[in-house]
Amino acid sequence: MNIHVGNLAREVTEAELRNAFELFGQVAAVRIVIDRHSGVSRGFGFVDMPDRAEALAAVEGLNMKELAGRTLDLSESRGPREGRRGGRPHGGGAGRGRSGNGKKWGRSPGGGRRRF
Repeated sequence: MNIHVGNLAREVTEAELRNAFELFGQVAAVRIVIDRHSGVSRGFGFVDMPDRAEALAAVEGLNMKELAGRTLDLSESRGPREGRRGGRPHGGGAGRGRSGNGKKWGRSPGGGRRRF
């Protein structure tokens, strides 16, 4: 089970997070999400626990508990297709820059469509 860990303090390390979850069972992986530009924690991460019963015990035991001065917010992680789009695939639809035959279309200054 993949667990979303929210409201993480910036100074919490992956080792510290792993230690907190290992009290409830085996931890397969821990990942704290880091901002690309600043290199600082974005305040959330993920913990993967192979045994669902242990994972549920960890969520129950650690949710709303304090770690490094912040109250953890734990939930089962949604997969990439279960995000805001409700499982719909990403990408453009009809009329999004290309027609079905692969030719580029654009708008002419007069408002009509013209081919480049």
